[in-house]
Amino acid sequence: MATPLNGKLVTVFGGSGFLGRHIVQALAKRGYQIRAAVRRPDLATHLQPLGVPGQIMPVQANLRYRWSVDRAVIGADAVVNAVGILAPSGNQTFDAVQAFGPRAIAEAARSAGLSAITHISAIGADADSKSAYARTKAAGEAGVLETLADSIILRPSIVFGPEDDFFNQFAEMARFSPVLPSIGGGVTKFQPVYVCDVAEAVARAVDGDLTPGATYELGGPEIKSFKECLEDMLEVTRRSRTLLPIPFPIASAMGKVMQLFPGAPLTADQVEMLKTDNVVSETAKSDGRTLEGIGIETSTLATILPTYLERFREHGQYDAHRAV
Repeated sequence: MATPLNGKLVTVFGGSGFLGRHIVQALAKRGYQIRAAVRRPDLATHLQPLGVPGQIMPVQANLRYRWSVDRAVIGADAVVNAVGILAPSGNQTFDAVQAFGPRAIAEAARSAGLSAITHISAIGADADSKSAYARTKAAGEAGVLETLADSIILRPSIVFGPEDDFFNQFAEMARFSPVLPSIGGGVTKFQPVYVCDVAEAVARAVDGDLTPGATYELGGPEIKSFKECLEDMLEVTRRSRTLLPIPFPIASAMGKVMQLFPGAPLTADQVEMLKTDNVVSETAKSDGRTLEGIGIETSTLATILPTYLERFREHGQYDAHRAV
């Protein structure tokens, strides 16, 4: 039986993306009406079956055009920003999307009478980082909090799930290549967090269950090195591949060349990010500003990866019925 609508409207910027669609689903289950603000509404029809008829409506919005941002938040009771990019492409630069964009959303929300928004940032956001991704994430946080001090910032570690750009990308690579790159020797530590757990945290922020003005760090139950993540992927896909350690200077040079091409699997900026561990801080743990701290039971890689990586096995999902 469908959850009755609660009469409140939430605008979700980036609602059609990997994380955004799960946020939309979590909010829809709570009975919110959702306005998914996206650049291409014609490519967001996959969202509508996540709720009852008329509950989810994609609208056009581009963070580079303030008028479209203002239009998207009119009449909203809450606003979520889930827009982010891993690499710039054309006019979608780090500055435009991750620095200018969040401030524009917060200003539009303030003009619409709201006192806060929920903003998705990332662990590693740092104004002094050598990585443009990390610097603009920090700038986005600052812009939001300077505009609406009660806003809630959520910083996830690497997010995994059916449409992720990490495990899926390397699993696809392993289908054809006997060797996988282990950047920097694969020692960088992550705390992979399941996309539905992050979406639940967002929904609780919208519900008003999180502390206004606080920054939460979201990680899963395990800390894994880059190499261990690749090994887990290979175990699930039942493939044997050599993990080739690539020193950071060489990886950076490779990234500088690859980033010249559309859809590059690696950029120099991503290599820079891999030089720093991506895990929840001890301060966030002690303050209860984590998934566990807000009462969300987190999911392990071992539980979730087989649900969407089995298609990369030699015989796809039918491998599940073959002798190992």
